[in-house]
Amino acid sequence: MRKSILSSLLLLLFVSGIVVAQERTISGTVTSIEDGASIPGVNVLVKGTTTGTITDVDGRYRIQVGGEDAVLVFSYIGFESVEIEVGARSTIDVQMAADVTQLSEVVVTGYGTQLKTDLTGNIASVSGEEIQNVPVPSFEQAIQGRTAGVLITNQNGKVGQGIDIRIRGASSVSASNQPLYVIDGVVVTSESQSINAANTNPLADLNFNDIESIEILKDASASAIYGSRAANGVILITTKRGKVGKTKFTVGYQKGFSQPTNKVDWLDRDGYFELFDEAFANSSSDGTINGTVFGLTRAGLYDIFVPGWDDPQNFNTDWQELAFQDGQLDQIDVSASGGTEKTRFFISGQFSEQDGILTKNSFERNAGRINIDHRATDKLSFGLDFSLSRTKNNRLSTDNAFSTTLQAIAQAPVQSPFDPNGPGGLNQNTLYYNFLFHRDQSSFVTRVIRNLTNIYANYEIVNGLTFTTKFGIDLLTQNEEQFFGRNTNTGQGVGGSGTNRWVQVANYTFDNYLTYAKTINDQHDVSVTGGISYQRVRRDQTSVTGQGFPSDLFRQVASAANITAGSSTERDKIFASYFARANYKLNNKYLFGLSGRIDGSSIFGDNERYGFFPSVSAGWIVSEESFLSGLGTLSFLKVRASWGQTGNAFFTGSSAIDPDVPALGLFDGNGAYGGISGTSPSQVPNPDLKWETTSQIDIGIDFGLFEDRITGEIDYYFKDTEDLLLNVNVPGTTGFRTASKNVGNLENKGWEILLNSNNLVGEFSWSTNFNIAFNDNKITNLDGQVLTGGFINEAQEGQPIGVFVGPEYAGVDPANGDALYFLNDGTEGTTNNVNAAEQVVIGSPLPDFIGGFGNNFAYKGIELSVLLQFVYGNDVYNGGGRFQETNGDFFDNNTEYQLNRWQNPGDITDVPQARLFGGNGTAHSSRYLQDGSYMRLKTVVLSYNLPASVLSKIGMESARVYVSGQNLLTWTAYGDDGRAGWDPEVNTDFLAGNIGLGNDFYAAPQARTITFGATLGF
Repeated sequence: MRKSILSSLLLLLFVSGIVVAQERTISGTVTSIEDGASIPGVNVLVKGTTTGTITDVDGRYRIQVGGEDAVLVFSYIGFESVEIEVGARSTIDVQMAADVTQLSEVVVTGYGTQLKTDLTGNIASVSGEEIQNVPVPSFEQAIQGRTAGVLITNQNGKVGQGIDIRIRGASSVSASNQPLYVIDGVVVTSESQSINAANTNPLADLNFNDIESIEILKDASASAIYGSRAANGVILITTKRGKVGKTKFTVGYQKGFSQPTNKVDWLDRDGYFELFDEAFANSSSDGTINGTVFGLTRAGLYDIFVPGWDDPQNFNTDWQELAFQDGQLDQIDVSASGGTEKTRFFISGQFSEQDGILTKNSFERNAGRINIDHRATDKLSFGLDFSLSRTKNNRLSTDNAFSTTLQAIAQAPVQSPFDPNGPGGLNQNTLYYNFLFHRDQSSFVTRVIRNLTNIYANYEIVNGLTFTTKFGIDLLTQNEEQFFGRNTNTGQGVGGSGTNRWVQVANYTFDNYLTYAKTINDQHDVSVTGGISYQRVRRDQTSVTGQGFPSDLFRQVASAANITAGSSTERDKIFASYFARANYKLNNKYLFGLSGRIDGSSIFGDNERYGFFPSVSAGWIVSEESFLSGLGTLSFLKVRASWGQTGNAFFTGSSAIDPDVPALGLFDGNGAYGGISGTSPSQVPNPDLKWETTSQIDIGIDFGLFEDRITGEIDYYFKDTEDLLLNVNVPGTTGFRTASKNVGNLENKGWEILLNSNNLVGEFSWSTNFNIAFNDNKITNLDGQVLTGGFINEAQEGQPIGVFVGPEYAGVDPANGDALYFLNDGTEGTTNNVNAAEQVVIGSPLPDFIGGFGNNFAYKGIELSVLLQFVYGNDVYNGGGRFQETNGDFFDNNTEYQLNRWQNPGDITDVPQARLFGGNGTAHSSRYLQDGSYMRLKTVVLSYNLPASVLSKIGMESARVYVSGQNLLTWTAYGDDGRAGWDPEVNTDFLAGNIGLGNDFYAAPQARTITFGATLGF
């Protein structure tokens, strides 16, 4: 028995010895082939088994393997996989090369990252390098034309002002159509906090030279994880971070010069008298210039409306030149980055000062950032992102104010802007208010202090399972000061007027989530994310106005003799959310994705407080199939499809609706009467009010040809939005005029095409990128309502949002010079009575397609990049045309085009006969509607990088000098042939909205800017 036991033990020891002899430990370090830096988090797998590990913070690994024929597989996002036979070695160090193909890019997604090849949704990416040093205040302007399906429109050419962004069309009639912005995982405030109708742009507070990448989540599969705020798309911004290695310093400076992209030809002194004398004669009692109009002679009318018209100095004022100025840009950027295997950092600072092309309009930004990442242990890492900026925007009045700069062109050129009877003074007797009083004796300054802070920690619970906690705050503090001197139109008669308004928006975000990622048997790749999110936004506002200042040197409200107005408000809204996402890849070719988010919000009614927003997607990498393995031309082919739902919780409301609590019944404390305080009802409750919901289907193809020398994407999408948030009329017996309800549907559908090519590779390289997007927008249900906006915009069933509705202009009657309009009553008849013509749809502000076309060239350190941006098929309604192109109807200066007016029977023209006070063709109609299509040479950059041989001698790592041009050329029919209109890219600020689209009203054109700069690295 003892022998049997002893024999068994000896046999067991022998077998174990064989096993131990076969299994051994392999260790080593994984580094980057580019810079030698260690790479943490690399997956190390014994091929054909489930045995695996990941590299630690120093890039080291240790793994057990079997025999000498074992193969180790090293893989990491953004790097090419490496396979190595173990052989007899016990130490294996590996260098990994970055995967430079576009299809292998790492793409930031909501709460994570993915390889582009593995995406089943549609995400557009723009690198920070592409937009660095573009001479504009905000990054949205810099990415214009670079992404398919993203329409970006500057409302006008004022620096620091509002920008409209539409991702795959407008999804709402009265709620917000702007996307959700997330910076380093933190939702930020992007809504204008302006005191007046001209929007400001809170995103201009961000130094976009700090940006590493921008991802735009366009379809529901990509954006549904953001739930109730993602119906308009999501823009993810990732800022730069430090890399392991020695500290690198970068210093950059640029100097820019700006001018308007276009100027309009206005009548000079001779042309003005020619047109208006003729208009007087045509309207006079005897049909000549010697007659009377309303009992007044020609001289009598001029004396009333254009005093000084007969001054012997014969003034010939170019008011347009007074409105514009030569803009300038000065910008300095400094940064330092680097770190060890334990701690990495990125620090930056910027000073930017830009004078716009309009007199007294400027924007200044001082910004600093510190991003720190620290790995405390093999399992715990944490970090801090901190940015602080201060901006100062010297602003102008809205486009609708006589005091705004470009309304100066309405003045008569025969009048002087300065007092003709005294040196140094301003003329107070111009046709309209002389804007120079505002320029010299008023101020409108908006100052913003902006702090974005994000603290995070990651803890690896077990291999592949990581817990992330993140707390972020976006604190926006804005102070607006307005002062109007005693000679301005606002301060006149009251001893000057001043207003001080303070707004603070505190936006808190607290996220906690788990991420699990694992590869099983080298066939199954699983990634699961789930967590909770809490967001609270509090907005406080205080405003006070005073009048009666000792002099114009005293501009603070504290110096006012009388406090004439004051107000304060406080608003608060909360989101509590639960989210999850799962991605599964089988055999590196079959892709599946699920995501969902439950959002609870204080905004909506008790009965609809929570909403669920799911998505499902799938993809098939067809090029991995064996039946395509022999096709050398096709290097990559993937088909994908997704469906999902997203919501819209950003209710814009109206003056009678509180957008933060539109479902509640509210009372105001302004019911005081007879000196006794009181309350009054201000808003009717609706406990059933809920989110707008957008369902979206996306079908796409991604492909690569010739080893990915050519890559592209083709997508078709269909978006249907239901339960639109609308202010609906209610019976007067309720005590209210309107109430918030969910009524209506609209849809967007379209195609997107994206192509990238590396045309030439080598010492001389040439790459091309092209994108084009077609979108068809239609309102399908408004419960029979017709909503209005802009000048003649409407939202009506069966039409795109914001269509232009009015009489259709038919030209001029050759017999008598009358303006004619189509009756549109089923006949082809015309009438000279605009009121007899039917109101019909005469145009749309929405384009048929948009896109961009870029080329990049490089040769021995010389680089040239050229970007064209285009918009086609939209119309622009120039509401200012009713004053700028009136064929002498009133004394506003007109364009030179009006000299083409009808004068004699038989004349063929589209400008009616000049008639003073005659209203001949000046009513709202398609006469003032123009084609707004354009193509613009958006950006050109020519640069030179000093060679390494020179850099080594001067002790520098890099040196780049460049010259760039922005908005260099514009091809358009808008304002062509002398018509009124400075720029087709316009949406005049005081009317800009969901329905009020494509309107022009004395709106400034974009700036053409030439910039010279240098960037040094050491």
